[in-house]
Amino acid sequence: MKLLFLHGAPAAGKLTVAKALLQLTPGRLFDNHAAIDLARTLFDFGAPGFWELVHSTRYAALDAAGEYGVPLVVMTFCFVEPEDLPQFRKLEEIVQRHGGELLPVFLHCSREEALRRVGNPDRVERRKMASAEGLNKYLDDYKFTAVPRAGCLKLDTEKRPAEASALEIIGHFGLRA
Repeated sequence: MKLLFLHGAPAAGKLTVAKALLQLTPGRLFDNHAAIDLARTLFDFGAPGFWELVHSTRYAALDAAGEYGVPLVVMTFCFVEPEDLPQFRKLEEIVQRHGGELLPVFLHCSREEALRRVGNPDRVERRKMASAEGLNKYLDDYKFTAVPRAGCLKLDTEKRPAEASALEIIGHFGLRA
């Protein structure tokens, strides 16, 4: 199993690039918000128990994908250093335990571009961060950065179409298109 770990700040284009990539190469999408949406059925966002359920859901899903031989999982994630390093290490350990490989990709754009994107109707519909005020606070309060791994591909999504980013990812990691 290969885990393509698309990470970056909110509105960096993770889901858009993931969908473009999966139009070009076979794989499964594990969107960051799948686990968050599940946790929201039981807890308010950030309430005690919320993040524990999010993390355990992600681990269980990835473990099942490895156990049953899913060849490629494209996962989106808002990685914040140092807070999310334990979760990243656990995801990496699960992939390696199944003989797989974690392929990290950091997607980024300017604050101005992210603020332009954050109000898109699809973000509102999917209950993602959709306000400029909320995004500014997140960008000020958290350090969204590339995971500390050699070979992490860093792509600026500001002016590049999602399909171009997808093609670069496929070429960089030798995925089949």
